[in-house]
Amino acid sequence: MSSPRPFSRIAIAAAVSALAVAALSGCSVLESVFPAQAQRDAETQEIAEAGEQDVFQVSVGDCFNDGADELTEGVSAVAAVPCAEPHDNEIYYLFDIAGDEFPTDVDVQADQGCYDQFATFVGHDYETSALDFFPIYPAAETWETGDREVICSVFDSVQTTGTLAGAAR
Repeated sequence: MSSPRPFSRIAIAAAVSALAVAALSGCSVLESVFPAQAQRDAETQEIAEAGEQDVFQVSVGDCFNDGADELTEGVSAVAAVPCAEPHDNEIYYLFDIAGDEFPTDVDVQADQGCYDQFATFVGHDYETSALDFFPIYPAAETWETGDREVICSVFDSVQTTGTLAGAAR
């Protein structure tokens, strides 16, 4: 039941520094520091054009690729791509952790919530599945600003094209 890649999200101070550098260096630096935002199809609301997607604006069914943020302590955005393109991860469930105080076991609660919904989405129990999952969950810093959401993502050992909903493997 333990997932291999749990992450907490925090506001990244480096982004503020990068913005200051970009302001001093010009627009071309700004574009390289802050990539284009992902675009959703107006009708289906699916990601239609790859780009950066704020973790506070993701939806079930969004697909994304592993990025540099996963090498840091926090995740503030993901590299969203249309699910029809090869991708590393797919969001299969979103839920909030209850309470006023930041839980010391936030990682356990996040892991359990994602585990509980894995079979519902994939169509196969986690223990014998070829797929895996990981939660992205609030950090103490973002909890103080009202962040309670856990993002559950499913992935395969290789990139996937299309959805893993009902994959039953």
